[in-house]
Amino acid sequence: PVPVASPVLVTDAAAPRLSPALRGKLERVPVAALSGQLRKRGLNDVTIDGVHALTPGSRFVGTARTLRFVPHREDLFASHGGGQNAQKRAFDAVEEGEVIVIEARGETGSGTLGDILAIRAHARGAAAIVTDGGVRDAEAVASVGIPVFTAGPHPAVLGRRHVPWETDVAVGCGGTTVEPGDILVGDGDGVIVIPPAIAEEVVDAALAQEDEDAWIAARVASGHPIEGLFPMNAEWRARYENERDA
Repeated sequence: PVPVASPVLVTDAAAPRLSPALRGKLERVPVAALSGQLRKRGLNDVTIDGVHALTPGSRFVGTARTLRFVPHREDLFASHGGGQNAQKRAFDAVEEGEVIVIEARGETGSGTLGDILAIRAHARGAAAIVTDGGVRDAEAVASVGIPVFTAGPHPAVLGRRHVPWETDVAVGCGGTTVEPGDILVGDGDGVIVIPPAIAEEVVDAALAQEDEDAWIAARVASGHPIEGLFPMNAEWRARYENERDA
């Protein structure tokens, strides 16, 4: 088990922008490795649960642009569902490198976007779309080329279950909170949310751990037993550090 540290307060710290250098490092690290490092820092509730890549093998890194849906109510849909509603505003405003994160309350009984909106996000340079609700026109959306992580396909329009309500606010997606500007990384293991203020620290630690794990994996592949090696005892760690620093 990964040891758990006391929770740290990170939300009030100055959040650095996602620089090209930081983005490049995040692109090299699996979500599982980032999860382990966040857990060591007391952050366990940072995964967007229940979502999967619409196209297997999808991976992304980006910052959050949020969109919130509320449960469908006929009068509210009449006042908020038409025209340039919150959903359309989010897809028209998304910037290059951002991830549209949709709060759909885990409701899978309708779509939360379709191919036209996916095309718009892709044209704007969005890094990905993440929704804990459904996606309609799923095959067409998958063909657009933008990574989409969703709870699954559904043929119905959003008005069956949702009212597009507001943008650029803290949202709940897949059981975790996502704030505008949070860093998201997605791959075959899922999607994780990283507070920007600790992203550099987390990714550097994850890269170091990946190097260590690769060294261990090579020893196991050559026939060494796991006992004492994973995790490394003092003898194995000394060998690793000597080789690493040579």
